This record gives sequence, structure tokens and C-alpha cells, in this order.
Amino acid sequence: MMRAALCLLAALPITARACAAQVSTAQLPSAEDCIRALAAAPAWAEDVAGNRRADLVVRRSWQGGRCVAALENRSNRAVAVERVVLASWKHGLSDRTSIYGEGLQMLSQTGGTLAAPVDEGYLTDRGHYKIALPEGASAVVYGALMLGSADPGAAADPPAIPVPLLLLGFSSCRRFTPKFELWPERIDVVLECEGLELAAGASWELEELMVLSGDHRDQLFAELAARISANHPPRFPDTPPSGWCSWYCFGPRATAEDIRSNLSWLSEHAPALRYVQIDDGYQAAMGDWTTTGDAFGGGVHEVLREIREVGFEPAIWVAPFIAQEDSQLFREHPDWFVKAPDGSPLRSSDVSFGGWRFGPWYCLDGTHPEVQVHYRELFRLMREDWGCSYFKLDATFWGMMHGGSHHDPDATRVEAYRRGMQAILDGAEDAFVLGCNHPIWPSFGLIDGSRSSMDVGRKWGNFRRTGRENLLRNWQNGRLWWNDPDCLLLTGELSDAEFQYHASLLHATGGMLLSGDDLPQLSEGRAAMLKQLAAPTGVPASFADHGLEVGVMELDGEQRVFFFNATDQPASRGCELDQLSQVHDFWTGEDLGPFRGRLELELPPRSARVLRCAPLGEPLASPLDQDHSPG
Repeated sequence: MMRAALCLLAALPITARACAAQVSTAQLPSAEDCIRALAAAPAWAEDVAGNRRADLVVRRSWQGGRCVAALENRSNRAVAVERVVLASWKHGLSDRTSIYGEGLQMLSQTGGTLAAPVDEGYLTDRGHYKIALPEGASAVVYGALMLGSADPGAAADPPAIPVPLLLLGFSSCRRFTPKFELWPERIDVVLECEGLELAAGASWELEELMVLSGDHRDQLFAELAARISANHPPRFPDTPPSGWCSWYCFGPRATAEDIRSNLSWLSEHAPALRYVQIDDGYQAAMGDWTTTGDAFGGGVHEVLREIREVGFEPAIWVAPFIAQEDSQLFREHPDWFVKAPDGSPLRSSDVSFGGWRFGPWYCLDGTHPEVQVHYRELFRLMREDWGCSYFKLDATFWGMMHGGSHHDPDATRVEAYRRGMQAILDGAEDAFVLGCNHPIWPSFGLIDGSRSSMDVGRKWGNFRRTGRENLLRNWQNGRLWWNDPDCLLLTGELSDAEFQYHASLLHATGGMLLSGDDLPQLSEGRAAMLKQLAAPTGVPASFADHGLEVGVMELDGEQRVFFFNATDQPASRGCELDQLSQVHDFWTGEDLGPFRGRLELELPPRSARVLRCAPLGEPLASPLDQDHSPG
């Protein structure tokens, strides 16, 4: 009943309670103060020997919170430029200043504090992908860095609420890899130039930087996303796709009959799940995408035709930038691949992660004209002849793998990746293109969907961790692309509460929704849960801070409020409903009655609630001012 589930607290108002948890909000500079400090901070460029060159001049121009920069070579000879330090900022911040940073590769995210960064992502840039951390630096993050105030007197658990917030983010990524190096007492804002030669008297336009400050995490990221979209116009469709994926029930051993049995279930029970995606395992070899492997039990194009004939959309997995050593593609075209120093094709395991199946992989060179022709022809075949209207592009990070050389010696790794991706898009035409295992910033404007977490798995720890990874990237959804929070899994040994937590979290992303179960094995109750999410909202829940415990989705004239307890203990979660609202439980449909004021729920361990709150004749409440402890 309503009284058992919700209670109005006679305590401090939510805004007062939040402020009481913050002892100091003066530790972070305002955006204006930060801009002044960055504008006054030293900047320089280094050659490939690590020398700071006085004849390489960094020119910076600030327009409000936006920095436009260029590098000019004032010497009388070409210089091989390794990197540009756009600003070296001695910030004077507390070691307990909270941080959030994105990764170069989508599996990497960083949280914690300036003094003690922690990995939010499973597989890090520095560890899994072997991208070296500068000696003495505590962390390197890519594309965006958010800093939050910290209370130096607060206990470590829970940490202080990180408000106000300061966001430094690059709003373009056309040529140079943007990153932030965290050093004791300073932050270096860096662009990697990879030893490219800058001719005498010539100049380069550098990537654009923004500095923003405020009290709400998602609002700041929304401003950054708006500027990114201006520099890299998005290409995603009006609504996020939904469907089914073969990987999490069959892995690489999926057969034609497995696809058919799930297609039959979809036709009868869930026709709203439009895309039927055949994942890794159908192909004869990594790189040989048009040849079906014997284990699949039939030509993959025949199954794709059957999917079309019953009214669904065929979708297929491809890893276009990689090939295994015994593939026909590699044997016939070794000159198409990124080169090692001796001129031979570079083995990925020599410089990075070698690959999860049939490694070490070799990486196609997106600057090679013949590779670009290959991409256009391959994806045009799959789009026009096979009828695929959705491509899951995996392992695309290898398209900008470090440590090698390209056919075009004047291209950066970002340019090699972007040229290859553009050729793929030329062939894929109007199909939906999902980036997976991809570099985030270099993908701007080139993908319709973006995987936002590590692979999901049927374990509580995985639900919890991938869930947090996804919610930390809610700011990207519907602004840069549609986020793919990975598959909804509703079979396994977890509790009902844990499955509801997982399903609620995917709903809170507002992103794509693909089922990962062998659908004929679903119980009636779990099938009903799947059907309830079959039409993604396209609207992400907004979270004020990194705690990610209470989020609000503004949707169709109502608010959906998400309450998460990822701990192993019961916990209270609350928010303020400023307008009289009719409240329903999203999952059960239970009418919890009209309500206004402080709404408080007691959540069991490892659980979530979703409430639909429709205003009764009054305007919608403003986004919630929440009292959080970062989880």
C-alpha cells in the first residue's frame, strides 16, 4: 500500500539536506576562474625527441567557455611533432577532489579522486590495451574530465557530494587524440600528434576545448554534447532500435536453427522487437565475412532472407578492422594492413590486446585506398544483396591501434579510423550502425549507436558494474547517438529483485533494447517484463551526480523516477515531488495514490523501484534536487 511504500519525512527539505552534506563548495574554481587559469597556463609543443620547441607556437583564443587553438611552426624547417600541451594547469585542488573521466576505448572509464583514481571500466586503456601511462602520472583520461568538490574532513565511505562540478571536455576530434594527464598538483591538457611533420611556416588547427561549471552533472555534459554535435553532426535515427541478439545465449556456436527458433518466438510473442541480430560465429574466419562457417549449418544470407520474409529486420555482427592470420583476406592482401617498423603487418599482440578469438589479429589500414574500396563493396553487398539494415561493428578500436604505420604517412590514427569508418558508411548506406569496442571521441558523427558498457553477464556483480558504466554515459544518449547498454538478460540463477534491478537500469538509460536470452526458455513473467521494455523511450534518466541512486526521466507528460540500491544492505532513497502527482509502480502497475512532498522508499538489498508520477492538473515538477551519497 501507499503508506507502506512511501512516507513524507518531517525532516529537512531535500535542498537543505543536500547542503548539510557539503562542508565546502569553494574548493573548485568557477568556469570563469578556470578559463583565466588555463589561459594563463603555460602551453608548448614537443618534438619526437621530447624537446619543448620554442619555434612551435601554440595559439589559444577563448570565446566564452570555448578554446580554439592552433599550432604554428615558426622555424625554417619541418618539425616532427609528438604532442601539444594545450595547457599545464597547476590547479591547487584538494587530493580528495572527485573525478570522472572517459576512456579512449569504450571499455575504459575512471572515477575516484585526484590522489586515488579508480577504474570504473573493466578493461582499461593502460592495462588491457597497453597504452602506456606517463611515468609519474596518476591517470590519463580521454575526451572529458569532470571534477567535483570534496569535503577533506569527510569519511571515505560515503564520500562527500561532489557539488559544484567543473567539466573540461574536448568538443571535436577530427585529427588528434585529446586527453587529460593527471599529475601531482597539475593537470595537463594534451593532444597527441604522433610524430607528424609540420612544415616550416605551416600551422595546424587543433581540437576544440570547453570549460563548464555548475551543480548538475547531466546538464553540464548536455552542454558539451551540444557543442560536439555542432562540430560532428549526429546521424542516428529518430527512435532507438530494439530486437534480439544471439551472443548471450549461444555465443560463437549459434546455428541457423537457433536463429530460426528465436525468430519464431518473436513472431508469435514480441513482434515489437524488430531487429534479429546474428552475432559472432557465423563467419568462416575473422576477416572473411561473406563466407559462412560450416558450424553455422547453412548460408547466413539464407537465414537473413528468412528474417526479412517474416517481417523482421536482419542485423549482423562484423569486425571490419581486423583479420586472423589464416583468413583469406590476410593471405591475399597483406599489404592492406597496418605495418610494423620492419614493414611487415603488425601483430596486434605486439602493441595491444591481441583479440578474444583467433588472435593475434592484424588490423586493416583505413588510409589505404584499396581497403576503402573493400569496405564499400563489402557493406554494400550486405546492405543491398543480403538485406541487412543493422550492423554491429565490433573491435573497431583496432582501426586506430597504436604502434604501427599507415599507407598515408601524414594521417593520424584518428584519421585512419575515421576514413575507414566513412568508407563503411558509404557502403552501409541507410543502415543502422552500432559501434562496439570502439574509440569514443574519434567516433563522433560516424555511428548511430554506441555500446556504453562492458559485456553483460548473468551475475550480480556484472549487473551492478556494467549498470554503473551505462548510467555514467547517459549524457550521450539521444544527443550524440543512441546508447547500447548491452542486452537485457532475464534467465539465470539470480533473484527476482536482481533481475528487476537490471531491467530497471536498462530502462533508465533510455537507449537501445536487445534481448540476449534464448527466448523460448523465458517464463511467462519474464516474457512480460521483456515486452514492457520492447519500445525504448529514447529518453535517458537524469542523475545529479556520480552516486546514480535516484534518477528522473521526463516522458510523455509524466516523470519516471528511478531508485537504485546496489548495496548488500537495505537503504533509503528519496526525492521531492513538488507537484501533486498520481503515483504508479512501473513494473506492477499498482496505483499508489496521489502524492506530494518528500517521497521516501525503503529498498531491500540489490533492488530497484521505478515509479510513474503523473501531475494532477499542475505543471510537471522540475528535475529533482536529490540527497545522494555516491555509491
